[in-house]
Amino acid sequence: MKKRTLPKLQEMKGKTPISMVTCYDYSFARLVEKSGIDSILVGDSLGMVIKGEADTLGVTVYEVAYHIKAVRKGAPTPFLIADMPFGSYQSSIAQGIESAIILMKAGAQAVKIEGGKEVADLTLALTNYGIPVISHLGLTPQYHNKFGGFVQQAKKSSEQEALLEAALTLEESGAGMLVLESVPDAVGKMVTEKVNIPVIGIGAGRETDGQVLVLYDILGLNEEFVPPFVKQYATLENTVKDALISYKNDVKKG
Repeated sequence: MKKRTLPKLQEMKGKTPISMVTCYDYSFARLVEKSGIDSILVGDSLGMVIKGEADTLGVTVYEVAYHIKAVRKGAPTPFLIADMPFGSYQSSIAQGIESAIILMKAGAQAVKIEGGKEVADLTLALTNYGIPVISHLGLTPQYHNKFGGFVQQAKKSSEQEALLEAALTLEESGAGMLVLESVPDAVGKMVTEKVNIPVIGIGAGRETDGQVLVLYDILGLNEEFVPPFVKQYATLENTVKDALISYKNDVKKG
């Protein structure tokens, strides 16, 4: 399979749904490569999934770069997106450019930035320098303290209008794709129809241009936390636990 690029994914809008997973390491990336999935996101969700933290705010740009390098080695073909973590772009456009350069040098093909109109100037600056930007609207985890938790967004008509306006502004600023998280299905459909770039949903209904889920979630590796919009395609927590218990028992028996 040929290496996925942003123009190739953009050509898929309205024709072929785009498959994307969030992945953090070489071993799983190898399997994603073999599956033929279109795109991988190395998300700042690694703070919660890999580091066991309560949110994504403690992740650094260097941690994302470390995981980008590992994933790229395991999966050379999927379009690889790096999250811009909290604190890596909020201070200035210059800081955002420096952070994005670190991630691109690590092997990313694009960076993902949470936020609406407030990051439009940064989006424009990055794309002018040849760094593709994936925007992220709806439930943006870096804003969870403002939202009062990880809760569905854009329930009110005024919020839906503001979200659509933000999406159009980001597209005009050069965003190449849009991740839309945890919004009503109708909002996912509306935004997908109104913008010309692919919309990748996560809890945004089935009528977006593609879907992204965290690999660990769809594999059922943590039965204590299953987001309501996740379909589990395996339940590996018990499988892995049983294997470890069998190994331990064999060791104890000599």
